Amino acid sequence: MSRNEGGADANRAPNILWICTDSQRWDTLGCYGNSWVTTPHADRLAADGVQFSHCYAQNPLCTPSRGSFLTGRYPVTTRLRQNGQDIPDTERLVTTRLAEEGYLCGLSGKLHLSACDRRIEEYGRDAGNWPKPTPERGNQVLDGIERRINDGYTDTEFYWDHAPSGKLPSSSYTRWLAERGAVVDPQPFRGSAYVKTGMPSDLHQATFCADKAIGFMRAHAGRSYPWLFSVNIFDPHFILDPPYDYLEPYLDRLDDVPLPNYSDGELDTKPPYQREFSERGGFNRLEMTDADHRLCRAAYWAMCDHIDVQLGRMMDTLDETGQRDDTIVIFTSDHGELLGDHGIYVKGPFLYDPAIRVPLIVRWPERFPAGRRVDSLVELSDLAPTLLDAAGLSREPGMQTESLLPVLTGDTDHHRDDVYCEYYNSNPNDPAQFCTMVRTQTHKLVVFHGQELGELYDLERDPDERANLWDDADAARIKVELMKRLMDRMAQTADPLPPRVGIY
Repeated sequence: MSRNEGGADANRAPNILWICTDSQRWDTLGCYGNSWVTTPHADRLAADGVQFSHCYAQNPLCTPSRGSFLTGRYPVTTRLRQNGQDIPDTERLVTTRLAEEGYLCGLSGKLHLSACDRRIEEYGRDAGNWPKPTPERGNQVLDGIERRINDGYTDTEFYWDHAPSGKLPSSSYTRWLAERGAVVDPQPFRGSAYVKTGMPSDLHQATFCADKAIGFMRAHAGRSYPWLFSVNIFDPHFILDPPYDYLEPYLDRLDDVPLPNYSDGELDTKPPYQREFSERGGFNRLEMTDADHRLCRAAYWAMCDHIDVQLGRMMDTLDETGQRDDTIVIFTSDHGELLGDHGIYVKGPFLYDPAIRVPLIVRWPERFPAGRRVDSLVELSDLAPTLLDAAGLSREPGMQTESLLPVLTGDTDHHRDDVYCEYYNSNPNDPAQFCTMVRTQTHKLVVFHGQELGELYDLERDPDERANLWDDADAARIKVELMKRLMDRMAQTADPLPPRVGIY
């Protein structure tokens, strides 16, 4: 492939529009059965493409998950196991390979493959040593410029923004706001301790990300080279701060919004630290009322509704520029969100489905049959080899995951017998926990290493993961079977690099 200007080559590789939100669980779209949200554009994308019902992230936090799905390697292998780590220079991103093969690659929003907050490095782990923000310094003591490796994204189309504080000078979103004379200043919604009123839609970070993608797609329409653009929207990541216009439709029906999935009795069978997590920080379940929970859920859904509008704008641009048929569109998220389920908000060493199961919709009209729903288990990290496969390129030698192309084309309906997830002290703000998970279609096992703790769920009888069977004698046989399966999956995370070059 070459990037010489000229007319489009009918035989060239497809364009790729890769939309990845942050902390969006799978059940936030109409096409996934949510009757509360308003997501016509995601629903249309699913109707025109392939929808995966059981896609799982390989870690419930941003940096390990993103490093995994951009390389097709597991977090323990990439050495990007934790938030606050820097990706090693030796790691090969799928975007790096595509750029080497002639793709023009751009990005708007998050990347988060290296630390964006270097307080630990500069001041030590004791929070008492960390400097406080001042009016002059804004959030600069909290957010730094993200270190980059050879990631394949061209500097001229790299519109980075780690988080929409609006104060980070290196952020393209900060400059975009400054051009409009706007500042980020979310205010508590009607006195709520948990929900704020965020930026209006026309000044929102999700809109900024979509604007940059739209400009990129218009500029490079009709060229002889293929392109990839990563749209990394920060929402619906906490804080809960949707534009008011998107929250308003929920307000007259808040009393009907379903409450989180948990009960006090459920926590009695879970590892004790889960109760500790549920009773601390900004979302203490003992302090939150039913009205608080319902408002949080409505605000989160409103953020997803706003994302859907931006998705629609980008899809319309593909149509208007004649690029619909030769562009792969991916809609997914880096991990999920507990949202009060099991008594917990945000994320941590919890491998419940709401924390790691994400939407995944893929459309390529030229090759993928429309309207297919795939119920087989898939891993988010399967996307990297899939994109190389779709572009007609060989796998990177270090990749550990499997291409989804045979499933996408309809050649098979089955992809994986199980999915694997790991958490190796991934959140520096939490007490150290090391746990791994294997999930089949019928059961889930979570092991907390170095402790006599674990979780076992019969997902056919207990799809909400309420009854922990870890100590149930009647479940001993399936527990042993899953232990063996988990050990096999952990062994398979051994790095395939360096390649073998001799007999001995």
